[in-house]
Amino acid sequence: MIEAHLDPATKDFNLDPLRGTDVDPETLASVLATPPMMAEWRVVVLREVEGLAGSKKAREELLAVAENPPPGLVLILSCTVPSGSKAKFYRDLTRVARSVEYKPISEADVPGWLMSRAREEYEIDFAVDAARALGAAIGTNLGILSQELQKLADFVGERGTVTLADVEAAGTRLPSQDRWQWFDLVGDRKFEQAGRALPILIAQGETGVGLVIGLATQFLRLGIGAEQGTRGLESALPPHQKWLAKRVASQAKRWTVEDIDHALAGLLDVDRLLKASPHTDEHFLESWLLGLWVYSEAA
Repeated sequence: MIEAHLDPATKDFNLDPLRGTDVDPETLASVLATPPMMAEWRVVVLREVEGLAGSKKAREELLAVAENPPPGLVLILSCTVPSGSKAKFYRDLTRVARSVEYKPISEADVPGWLMSRAREEYEIDFAVDAARALGAAIGTNLGILSQELQKLADFVGERGTVTLADVEAAGTRLPSQDRWQWFDLVGDRKFEQAGRALPILIAQGETGVGLVIGLATQFLRLGIGAEQGTRGLESALPPHQKWLAKRVASQAKRWTVEDIDHALAGLLDVDRLLKASPHTDEHFLESWLLGLWVYSEAA
């Protein structure tokens, strides 16, 4: 938006970056009232608008300008609405301005995001196991992931493919057991291996609730795969998760719909127990895994 409205020759005169946590209402009002200099447009970028939410004067000034901006002003507001906030200020801003919400990426989207970003930005391939390992190590912070991706693109150069060995060689501290590998162990019905790996996951900071949510998602995917195959999965999965379709469809061949229903019912019980019992997260998940193993052997 800045590039679309400002000429590089006069950009220094007509671009004001501000932060709501630093600027006071009087300074804000003065900046917003300043006309363009030697150009058609002037751009004010105000980040961390939530820092001004406590000031009545600042709220009124922002709402008035957003609803009826002076000629030549482009006002870009960026804020993170506090979780659970019901403040009228944010609803009013959404109403009078052009509003776009950028939702945080989920952990399940990270490997697909890395693979697509690598192709689009650097024209390189990012191996699935490498993307999952980097996602497990970094999390969902796209800024850090972008930095790591650029570093890896420079590291592999003309070779054109980022492998797991490259991620390790580039200095990223990888977990000894990542959650996606563990979900695959369960999906492949390797219950004994999954049981041995569970304490490692918990020791690395994974929570019982987080793993239950991930497992429930995995089994819902398996259910779609069992009933509708690869094509059904491809149409059901979000854009950054479509790469999972073949892998999950292959795992789904090992499960019947009844098996999947049984596993999901057990996860519901685990979820209830995690919220109501003093026992450890590992205890309930291990019991669930052993139950699946026994059920599988009996079948």
